[in-house]
Amino acid sequence: MTLTTIVVGVGYLGQRYLDQNENTLGLTRQDHDLDLDGPLSVELPPHYKLIYTVPPSPDSPSDSRLERLLANLKPAPRRIVYISTTGVYGDHDGALVDEEAPLNPGSDHAARRVAAEDTLHAWATHSGATTVVLRVPGIYGPGRLGIQRIRERVPIVDGADVGPGNRIHVDDLAACCTAALAEDVPGGIYNVGDGDHRSSTRFTNEVARQCNLPAPPTISMERAEKEFSPMRLSFLRDKRTVDTTKMREVLGVKLRYTNAENGIRESIEG
Repeated sequence: MTLTTIVVGVGYLGQRYLDQNENTLGLTRQDHDLDLDGPLSVELPPHYKLIYTVPPSPDSPSDSRLERLLANLKPAPRRIVYISTTGVYGDHDGALVDEEAPLNPGSDHAARRVAAEDTLHAWATHSGATTVVLRVPGIYGPGRLGIQRIRERVPIVDGADVGPGNRIHVDDLAACCTAALAEDVPGGIYNVGDGDHRSSTRFTNEVARQCNLPAPPTISMERAEKEFSPMRLSFLRDKRTVDTTKMREVLGVKLRYTNAENGIRESIEG
């Protein structure tokens, strides 16, 4: 039988995945028959797998969009891959965190991801679907390097005030999604990331260097607390080093970009 993969949420990752994989169908949350913020009515094939990339609604402490979708998935997918965030771990003062580390979300959006994971696991117990949660750090790639901000001389935090960084190239994340859909991969939670834990300051400076632009001005974390958005601050406050051993050894993904310099170069050229 032919298994169709449905991608719910055709944003940066979802569109990239669709562009690289055949026999896939992309659905946006604004689709007339897949309005995750309203009535839901969509015809599903008899055998399919699903990748869910839609962020939770900011209007609810839980993930009402995911809840609405799961309640209407008939038949249930053979396997569902949910794109979560490493933000669920919160601040661990730079320490290494694996999938068993305690969750300590330091922001509302990260707390909603914890609620979404709980919803998915509860649904899986009676649906029969295998679920895979990918806890994803910052995503970069073509068009997602912050080059315009560098050109505009938007300040970044001094490297002495920030912790280790965690990120993954969008094409490597798409490969993780493909691996997670495989029937022989155990369900469960997987941290993903490139293993290059350079700080956000070093990453931005490398982008500037490769684009032949001057490095952005730096400010202290104390000043950033007054000037940056809550979302941006949450990435800077939460210090952790994400362990991706399970991604490599169980999910079985061999990443193309384990060095940010190479990933940035390919992203600029691509």
